[in-house]
Amino acid sequence: MRQLGAGEIGIDYGLLGDNLPPPEKVICLIKAMNFKKVRIYDPNLNVLSALGGSGLQVMVGVRNEDIQAIALSPGLATRWVKDLIQNAHDVEFSCISVGNEIIPGDLATFVLPAMQNIDLALKSANLKVPVSTVVSMAVLGTSYPPSSASFESSISSSMVDIVNFLSTNGYPFLVNVYPYFAYASDPVNIPLDYAIFGSNSSAVMDGTLSYQNLFDAMVDSVYYALDRASAQNVKIIVAETGWPSAGNGDKTTITNAMTYNQNLLKRVLFGKGTPKMPGVEVEAYIFAMFNEDLKPEGVEQNWGLFYPNLTEVYHLDLFDENAENPRACGARRSSSTKLSYSFLTMLMCIVVAAFPSTRS
Repeated sequence: MRQLGAGEIGIDYGLLGDNLPPPEKVICLIKAMNFKKVRIYDPNLNVLSALGGSGLQVMVGVRNEDIQAIALSPGLATRWVKDLIQNAHDVEFSCISVGNEIIPGDLATFVLPAMQNIDLALKSANLKVPVSTVVSMAVLGTSYPPSSASFESSISSSMVDIVNFLSTNGYPFLVNVYPYFAYASDPVNIPLDYAIFGSNSSAVMDGTLSYQNLFDAMVDSVYYALDRASAQNVKIIVAETGWPSAGNGDKTTITNAMTYNQNLLKRVLFGKGTPKMPGVEVEAYIFAMFNEDLKPEGVEQNWGLFYPNLTEVYHLDLFDENAENPRACGARRSSSTKLSYSFLTMLMCIVVAAFPSTRS
């Protein structure tokens, strides 16, 4: 991604589909779009093989179903690291995420021991890779206004232990941040423009801080909760954020999804930090690469930037002068959106018009 602004953007690459393209094509496309970071949800061997030598920074997950066993067995953690991390040749790992949205839940008490065992195994192998876990906004008992945020009382002690581990090691806190769900649950009181970084959004004040969008307010609410847990030095990485393009009526249109993600890119790449943390760059991963048909029907199947046949669901301006042409990886432009955000995008539209591809 262009390094012209304060932050960094990555992409979430899930595998819950029975018709997805082979990993080699996907990694080709991710690189052609000029992403530098990718999150995968489990150490799939075919995906790791395709990532070898790609130059992409990879956040890889420990599967939720493996957390308890790894928490109870340092030896299993050692084998996991050896078999899946050390043997992943020429893959640059940026972080190991131990579980996805396990807290709160029945397995919550196993998260920290699993993190500690994976961390010990990595250090024993002389691998300097941060270890964290991914949580949703459900870990907050209060989130509005942001300055009042704190961790949910029933899990507060567990969260304090986890963020203290992160603080001690200098590791990030991984949070899934979805303005869509907040808006969809309360569209009367949360304006759409505020949720999708709209230009007509009115500022929401929290003391002396002014919030122009819901994303910043949600991220800062987690920072305030970290402060209350005495983890002021822990950085937040937004492990997932996005907007569905279908599944819930006029709340989930292609226009809304495209607007949210395009404005997210501008916000992260060309903006500052959040109102509370103006000097801290924002790092966020767009959810997701593909629409995945093995997820529950409705909204959950419609988060992708691409259909499985590599046709865009909608177009985002993600390219720069050094990027490869995504068409070389088999990608096809969306016919449903005509917006252009840069000269290069306009030029690519002219090329596509002159040399139309065969659509399936």
